[in-house]
Amino acid sequence: MLICPHCKFENPDDNKFCQSCGTSLTNKTCSKCGADVPFDTQYCQECGTESNTIWLAIITQTIATAAQVKDEKLLQVKAAQDYSKKLTIGSFIDREKRYQILEPLSNPEHWPGKTQFLVKVLDCQPFQISPIEAIKENQGKSLVVPSLSIIGIPDLAQSYVKSQDQLPPTIPIIHDAWQQDNIQFVLIEDRSHWQPLIDAWQDHNTHPLQRLHWCYQMLQLWTLLEKVNCLHSLLNISNLCLDDDQTLGLKRLYTVNSTNNLSDNADTSNLLSIKALGRLWHNLCLQSQRTELDSIVHMIGDLETGKIGSLKELKSRLEQISEEFQTEISTDSSTHLQTDSSLTLLQDQDWESVDKNEDTPTIILSMQLRSLEEAGRTDVGRQRDHNEDYFGIDSNQHKIELPRNRNLRAKGLYILCDGMGGHAGGEVASELAVSTLKQYFQEHWTGDELPTAEIITNGVLLANQAIYNLNQQGSRSGVGRMGTTLVMLLVQNTKLAVTHVGDSRLYHFTRKGGIKQVTTDHEVGQREISKGIEPNLAYSRPDAYQLTQALGPRDINFVHPDIDFFEIREDTLLLLASDGLSDNDVVENNYQTHLAPLLSSSSNLEIGLSDLIDLANEHNGHDNITGILVRLKVSPNQQSWQ
Repeated sequence: MLICPHCKFENPDDNKFCQSCGTSLTNKTCSKCGADVPFDTQYCQECGTESNTIWLAIITQTIATAAQVKDEKLLQVKAAQDYSKKLTIGSFIDREKRYQILEPLSNPEHWPGKTQFLVKVLDCQPFQISPIEAIKENQGKSLVVPSLSIIGIPDLAQSYVKSQDQLPPTIPIIHDAWQQDNIQFVLIEDRSHWQPLIDAWQDHNTHPLQRLHWCYQMLQLWTLLEKVNCLHSLLNISNLCLDDDQTLGLKRLYTVNSTNNLSDNADTSNLLSIKALGRLWHNLCLQSQRTELDSIVHMIGDLETGKIGSLKELKSRLEQISEEFQTEISTDSSTHLQTDSSLTLLQDQDWESVDKNEDTPTIILSMQLRSLEEAGRTDVGRQRDHNEDYFGIDSNQHKIELPRNRNLRAKGLYILCDGMGGHAGGEVASELAVSTLKQYFQEHWTGDELPTAEIITNGVLLANQAIYNLNQQGSRSGVGRMGTTLVMLLVQNTKLAVTHVGDSRLYHFTRKGGIKQVTTDHEVGQREISKGIEPNLAYSRPDAYQLTQALGPRDINFVHPDIDFFEIREDTLLLLASDGLSDNDVVENNYQTHLAPLLSSSSNLEIGLSDLIDLANEHNGHDNITGILVRLKVSPNQQSWQ
């Protein structure tokens, strides 16, 4: 079955278009130039961008046991050579001809009885659900699924499945797995583009406190990997990498039977002690070529000599070092690290090997903005003959590039309005609100800090008064009075303010937090819920979706905008949406396919927003549809470490 990415309709494998919505099942849109790219092509033919789905295939060939052959090494090498000749660039690793090889098979890894190849493959049918994906989906729905061992999933694949949801995005996503004769195939997320940990560790801009936090993440990983017998995965320096948020991850999992080609950090026994962590950290510090905090050096020495003998003791030492460093920087007037709301807390979320009631180590790092990008689009929909939505974007950025100091200062104003009142009514109100607010903040937001709640409120009330005056001048009454909803986002570096009136929304998405609706609709149903009424009863009223607030129909005494301030602590995607986009839970039901990929810097926000609006047209085409996407990328504050 081919699962349509837009409407989730199940199509036969030979369909070229979705039977329900008409979406192509053979091509995708290039994220850079918008051209159609066939799934069996790695690169866009127009701009050369890698556009389709790539997996890392782990191919394990069982040769024989040592007792069955006299010269196992020689037999393994010969068998590996014979096998690699069968699988060449352009051939497929599966009988269904779905996964096409993109590079030569080379440098196989050997250990007793097995040889393993790693190779990138192109997924020529990404809309076809794999058995592994089906199992994970049914588990999420609390359905009974067969045991992984019963259905023939390789042991290595089982390790990925068991650890998948523990510490995302630490473990690579597993996509597919199967066994064929004496060969096992496991397809996982390709992380070849992730930054190697050793590169970041060696960077002269990397602060010792950041290294301390990576050590702490390794301690979290130890607990998880120990349960699935994959501790060796953590002890190979070349296997450690960082995502865009500088969070530690693994390129792949190693089981206890796949250690021959690992670095000297791995113990030869299956039962590893935390001394192995000490050796790993020691080697990382040696390769960094710069002086570490004395306390980190002493901690590593105590690990290697056995003075620290348990995870609990090591956790306590990390906490102690963190506290000592924070005390030191709080008394240093020259440092830029401060104990205020601009700091992000990096702490354990899933500690399982120690008492849950214990305080966890808290490491504080200042964050800075790395990039700010946005896109906006409005669409009339499929049933309306005019568009009453209106939006405005006003942003500017200033970059400072010095040899040891990179800084981005950015400010952004994003306004979305959904008008009401018919021709020459709703569209007038929404455009007037946007223009009034843009002009107001050009005059009242001139410094390097976000406007106060009072200043923001005054701007909203000014927009309300402008529309209200037009209603009074035209002697409009009842439903003839024009008005508009409002959702507005203000960005000052990593600090944000959001205000809204009506049912236009702001959504917040991060890799770790998922999707969250930041605003609460100003409508009768939500008003009743706030009074303690059960949601199903509150929305059974015929007027449940009637607005309780809007700009324009009434004077300023009846307008009470909600205002919230918050701060970005990780890479974040924000979506401002009119109800034509958010109705019928379109955002909540489709964020994994239509928002999550847009968090990556390589994705095109304009194309992504167009796809999202096309999706909304399929579900909510009865109304105008408007959205604004804002992507913020952050990193630890380098300036504070000089």
